[in-house]
Amino acid sequence: MSAPQGWRNPAWLARNGWGRGDWGMNDHSETMDGLPAPQRRWAMLALALAISVSVLGSSVANVALPTIGRDLGVTPAASVWVVNAFQIAIMVALLPCSSLGDIYGYRRVYGIGLAVFTAASLACALADSLPIMIVARVVQGLGGAGLMSVNTALVRFIFPRAQLGRGMGFNALVVASSSAAGPTLAAVILTIGSWPWLFAINVPVGLLALALLSKLPLTPRAGHRFDLPSAFLNAATFGLFIATLDGIGYGGGPIVLAECAALLVVGTVFVRRMLRIPAPMLPVDLFRRPVFALSVATSVACFIAQSSAYVAIPFLMQSAGGLSQASTGLLMTPWPATIAILAPFAGRLSDRFSAGLLGGIGLAVMTAGMLLVGLMPAQPAWWDVAWRMAISGAGFALFQAPNNRLLISAVPRERSGAGSGMLSTARLLGQSMGAAITAICFSLTYDHAIAGGGIAHGASVAIFTGAAFAGVATVLSCLRLGR
Repeated sequence: MSAPQGWRNPAWLARNGWGRGDWGMNDHSETMDGLPAPQRRWAMLALALAISVSVLGSSVANVALPTIGRDLGVTPAASVWVVNAFQIAIMVALLPCSSLGDIYGYRRVYGIGLAVFTAASLACALADSLPIMIVARVVQGLGGAGLMSVNTALVRFIFPRAQLGRGMGFNALVVASSSAAGPTLAAVILTIGSWPWLFAINVPVGLLALALLSKLPLTPRAGHRFDLPSAFLNAATFGLFIATLDGIGYGGGPIVLAECAALLVVGTVFVRRMLRIPAPMLPVDLFRRPVFALSVATSVACFIAQSSAYVAIPFLMQSAGGLSQASTGLLMTPWPATIAILAPFAGRLSDRFSAGLLGGIGLAVMTAGMLLVGLMPAQPAWWDVAWRMAISGAGFALFQAPNNRLLISAVPRERSGAGSGMLSTARLLGQSMGAAITAICFSLTYDHAIAGGGIAHGASVAIFTGAAFAGVATVLSCLRLGR
């Protein structure tokens, strides 16, 4: 396919929306500053559809686990693998997919990930046994990794530099809205249909997103090859990390000690290999940039805090407050709903003000909100819960878009995939660690003599621990001031 007439003219390229590297030419790469406004809207619609199904894919299954386990004839403990298989696949594939995005183009990896996710969703809907379901969920997780690994990188090429914060705010809006809608959507679907529809609903949305794939920008391609040994080491490292966290959450033991030892050995080999490679899969070289390192660390600490709260609050409400699952879900909605409302505003602010300042203020507000949640009375009124959750969500919203903007901006444009993959990896690491910390809090504080009180106490400890991590994130964010 030959390049169109006028392709050497940067103004013509900008008017017609040709992204960097469309024809294998990078001569004018730095003159490309986002897509034109009409094409930008279509591109963000394509991203929004794909992001929403990937977020829903990790949330709606939680609600239906008891039903899925019963229909497939397995125990509740075994049915948990419907969730675990998806999360583990995403974790081990994120950085390899981001590396593939740098090498072969972000749109191509995004499209393949979307196609795999959509096909695997259909396989999940048709699964009639747990092994088939687990395999389908692993494949679905691999597709989700393709989406999450380069999503932020694509936003960087869709929006002009001066409006990158708006793009990050829109991204946060879609994620928060999907998270808030997940439990409600699952409840509605399960009311009028069976659990396979939770997965089948992804198919038409995924096909529509695939139809819009051509609206996404073509992006530059790196000159290095894919490092297969690094991909295996990455999978082993993160797989052992998740297994170790899970084992610690269940009380530890000799097996966990062996997993921890294996993690140290494999992780050391992995990092040492990354230090010798010019374009490493785990971008250890980028951590030499203080802004990048601080942004990743802030993100991990913040998501530890949020995950601790998300896991612990339902136990607190149902054990101490005596609320039903439905009531708990409704009372938790103000947190993600506030994020959805404020995320675009926070994104616009990040185009004008320091992310260190905005993030520091937001995380301080989030810390205060989580402390207020932990100090709730035993039988709170609904509004007494809602405003505390809203404060926590508002603080998180003020942090997320500015932090993501600063993190991705600290990475060279040709390595945007590495930055995008690291952003998603930081989020998943924080969420996994937060869940493990909450499990540890429960195991250390559980009182077998008074089960209900023991659970409520453990939940409170987990929430206060999460607030402490939010405080750490506040300090880390403020360290970025002036950078």
